[in-house]
Amino acid sequence: MSFDFLSTFPVWQGLLIAFGVVAAMELTAYAVHRWVMHGALGWGWHASHHEKTHGLFEKNDLYAVVFAGLAIVMFTVGALGPVWLWYVGLGTTLYGILYFIAHDGLVHQRWPFRIVPKSGYAQRLYQAHRLHHAVDGRDGCVSFGFLYAPPVRVLKEQLKRNHPRGVREPEDVPELQTGA
Repeated sequence: MSFDFLSTFPVWQGLLIAFGVVAAMELTAYAVHRWVMHGALGWGWHASHHEKTHGLFEKNDLYAVVFAGLAIVMFTVGALGPVWLWYVGLGTTLYGILYFIAHDGLVHQRWPFRIVPKSGYAQRLYQAHRLHHAVDGRDGCVSFGFLYAPPVRVLKEQLKRNHPRGVREPEDVPELQTGA
């Protein structure tokens, strides 16, 4: 396949679009996670993610298939017409790769090896998402982003407000530190 069509659009502008889409995808993913996946419309697929997984895949993985399909459509349309759409597809794909590394790999350990971060951004992201799973069901969860995580102490306070009687401690979480 020839990528000659990309020469009709300045690469620096295309990369600016792609990186802007990565940032916009985090906002989109937050909204989809909070109001679609945890809403009545999307819980049917997403519930599998909040239950013990049996096997390599879960129904929730269909969301990744949908977003990958959208990226493929944008790559195709961008190759045939408005080139900027190709870069939107690139940004969507880059976000998907970051999501896979951070969420599926780091947080949910869906890799053949285990990494538990001990400090910094990665630990905060890990702890925030584990706190998201401290709630049974779809209501009262915290931390809906995949690449951004509010401070852990803020999330713990929010959980206390949402569930004054307490929540379960997420499984396989090292001691959750409040200073992150």
